[in-house]
Amino acid sequence: MGKDISYREYNSADYKQFQHHLYQQLELLKEILERPNFGDEPLQLGAELEMYLVDEHGQVSLSNQLLLDELNDPQYQPELNKYNLELNLSATPQTGKPFSRLRNEIIAKTAILEKIAKAHNINIIPVGILPTLKAKNLNTKHMTDLGRFHCLSKHLHLQRGEDFQVNINGKEPISISFKDICAEGANTSFQVHMMTEKHRFTDVFNAAQLTLPLITAIGANSPIFLGQQLWDETRIALFKQSLDIRHREQSQWQQPTRVNFGFGWIRKSVWELFAEAVALYPPLLPVQMKEKSNSELPNLSELCLHMGTLWPWHRPVYDHHNNGHMRIEFRAIPAGPTSIDMLANAAFAIGLANGLGDTVEDILAFMPFRFAEYNFYRAAQYGLDAKVLWPLHNKHHPEEVAITEVITQLIPTAEQGLRQMGIDEDEISLFMNVIKQRLETKVTGAVWQKQTLTFFEQHLDKDNACEQLVLEYIKNCRSGLPVATWKKLWV
Repeated sequence: MGKDISYREYNSADYKQFQHHLYQQLELLKEILERPNFGDEPLQLGAELEMYLVDEHGQVSLSNQLLLDELNDPQYQPELNKYNLELNLSATPQTGKPFSRLRNEIIAKTAILEKIAKAHNINIIPVGILPTLKAKNLNTKHMTDLGRFHCLSKHLHLQRGEDFQVNINGKEPISISFKDICAEGANTSFQVHMMTEKHRFTDVFNAAQLTLPLITAIGANSPIFLGQQLWDETRIALFKQSLDIRHREQSQWQQPTRVNFGFGWIRKSVWELFAEAVALYPPLLPVQMKEKSNSELPNLSELCLHMGTLWPWHRPVYDHHNNGHMRIEFRAIPAGPTSIDMLANAAFAIGLANGLGDTVEDILAFMPFRFAEYNFYRAAQYGLDAKVLWPLHNKHHPEEVAITEVITQLIPTAEQGLRQMGIDEDEISLFMNVIKQRLETKVTGAVWQKQTLTFFEQHLDKDNACEQLVLEYIKNCRSGLPVATWKKLWV
């Protein structure tokens, strides 16, 4: 979906031809994965950071194109809405200090961005959902004027046939409808890409799925939407519902939502995920690609475009460059609160996926996939207060336990997984201590936001309380300190 695509009407022949390309490229991918040298590349990490742009009052600033023009930096890209930007970080080797290298690039790049933004009274804020966001900010008037965004919005709405419905429970439940997909742009993430050895991909991917609830709970940073306190990680529910083209009142079988946790453990190969995507989802944008690969491997352009119109929380990514490789895109980590928080979340997620990879089959035998999905949504809703199903005391029997107990038990596994990757000991200590500190204080970004908003609401109305929350968040964010150490106004 990174390519600029102009909106046009498509006929049945376009969809039929595109579907034919998908079938062809799916079979070609199977052959590519079996090549002896596929994936024979140095392993690297990369990431994408999405950010909000706000004015001096903490309200959205429709200024992404203004900043992009002055930045003149191809690593910065526009996002769906005019008040969001994305920073694409450089890929870095997985060994040594990869998380520090990514963090240092965030600090260096955003320093330049903030200097330019300051001249226009614009603030940069990495946060899962902006607490001051208003319903009036979520419409096509606020959408970035690029063909691919308008095209995606129009085709999703055509398939939906009516407004998108958002219903989320919580302390202050919300029920609202939107005429387009701009509510999806309310969600900002820190998406991490990890190249994975071909022979370990299945086990590492399954381990990432299994442990995603733990990352979601300890990294939660999206508790407020349209001023209402909802889930600790409201992005999980909002993203799914804001792009859901299904009609719940229909009784016949419907395709699954395009935002999903998944449908089962991988059995043998990553190819299963691509086959599943082609089998379950009709094409959304049947764009015929003409570009050719400069390498010996084909681009598989239509197949990759199709995968880009699906939004699983872990997505397999095919790359044709050099010998080619497959990587895992970790999509559930929220933006913010600070660079050290985000990289700690990434280190914990990657450490767990790699640390459990060699033994995950033994766990999966006793953990049905639906248990993992259940855990994911409970973690998103309740954060560190969640109870999940886990074989904590008896490896043969999952039982309902506090998620904090599971996290505590698995921190050594994450640390060992990082060691196996060749991460330096001081690097492991730096970022895992951030996780341990949140666990000890029971303060995540979500907890800090909820408690701070409640504090301001003692003296202010909802709108002004949200504004003060955002301004306090920005001040603390600029300190660069982990969120667990931020000043607690409610104490």
